[in-house]
Amino acid sequence: MALKVLIVEDDAPTLELMGEVLTSLKADVRAISDSEAASALVNQERFDGIFVDLQMPKVDGFELTRRIRESSWNKTAPIVVVTAEDDVKTMEKAFAAGTTFFLQKPVDRQRLTNLFKAARGTMFENRRQFVRVPLQTAVTCRVEDQTFQGTSSNISQGGILFEMGRPLPVGANVRLSFGLPGRQLRIDTTGVVARVDDLHRIGVRFTHIGGRELQLIRDLIGSDDSESPQTSYKPT
Repeated sequence: MALKVLIVEDDAPTLELMGEVLTSLKADVRAISDSEAASALVNQERFDGIFVDLQMPKVDGFELTRRIRESSWNKTAPIVVVTAEDDVKTMEKAFAAGTTFFLQKPVDRQRLTNLFKAARGTMFENRRQFVRVPLQTAVTCRVEDQTFQGTSSNISQGGILFEMGRPLPVGANVRLSFGLPGRQLRIDTTGVVARVDDLHRIGVRFTHIGGRELQLIRDLIGSDDSESPQTSYKPT
């Protein structure tokens, strides 16, 4: 699937140029000129990468970057700050807010193309964290001094969804142990309860997992780096 990219830029010619270039590189582009609207959007949709102009009315690039890092959907998305500033203090402030890459203005096609190709691997890796595959396996869940048994529904690199027959409070720290199909090694990890639905299905986000165990989950999930046909960008 094509990478889903958000561009937030209040200069219309720059917004159009960036949308055209990234679309030509087979990205699925959402182009927005209103930073306030973008601030709301990042809490409603997940993007593989986000381009943010630094100097904008309403919400400037520093504040928008901070809001993205605080969002539930895009807190780990690579952020490219687009700016004419090149002084050290500006760069330090942008990195402190959560910037991943810089793109210097005025934007030209070749520079944007080179940066997108360089950042594409990071964007795909961010996407893989959220790819879920079905998984039915027994899960042992330990909360403080209590132990419960459940059955999983699906798993991603970042977490697991399982049913336990009783709810847990959102924010609770847990220790999980479960197996994977065809693997003798069990996965032992710590996590935090991120959500609980009416069916007592519990979504846990992993907070610590070993490298070997994480690789087993990655092998189970696999990856799809194929790119879909070109998608026209949608300025709003």
